[in-house]
Amino acid sequence: MALFDWAQAPIQPTLTGSNILLRIPKASDFEQWSHLRERSRDFLTPWEPSWTRDELSRASFRLRLRRSRLEARQRTGYTYFIFDRGGDVLMGGLTLGRIQRGVAQTGTIGYWMGKPYAGKGVMSRAVDAISLFAFDVLALHRLEAACLPRNEPSIRLLERSGFRREGYLRSYLKIAGVWEDHLLYSRLSEDGATPNPVSPPAT
Repeated sequence: MALFDWAQAPIQPTLTGSNILLRIPKASDFEQWSHLRERSRDFLTPWEPSWTRDELSRASFRLRLRRSRLEARQRTGYTYFIFDRGGDVLMGGLTLGRIQRGVAQTGTIGYWMGKPYAGKGVMSRAVDAISLFAFDVLALHRLEAACLPRNEPSIRLLERSGFRREGYLRSYLKIAGVWEDHLLYSRLSEDGATPNPVSPPAT
């Protein structure tokens, strides 16, 4: 991924990888998003914070959009939806958040995958794309990710994407109503290229 003048770039550029496209969520994505999340409810809820009663409502989706745009404007976080290369089929989501500057230069990634598209390498390509964006465009030094110790698919994903296990976080996040321990993973800008190269962000 080539460096470009961030001051002149869009607030949140679109990213592309091998047969995938990552872009900022739009209001017109609501129907696809709510359908995919409902269809994947049993698949997702063991790994996420407890869903609210209005989790999949249009009002809740609008609040998510406002928050993601505010974070992008403030450059503290970037929320992406993951689509097929043509941008037609929504497959999941990915967030680069908790961005800290100063002496830290770090960010945290989180992700979710719709059940029909899990296990096909889609999220691995998306994590590679967001990692290149974080290091080459945002000039971050460190990325972190955390997952439940029993979440073997997430562990394999992170390790394939060049993340290294660093530690064990006690009662780190409240998942499905329970404070859960997590494994901490990190990747540094000097750790080398991702296993799966991706294209530069579209301007």
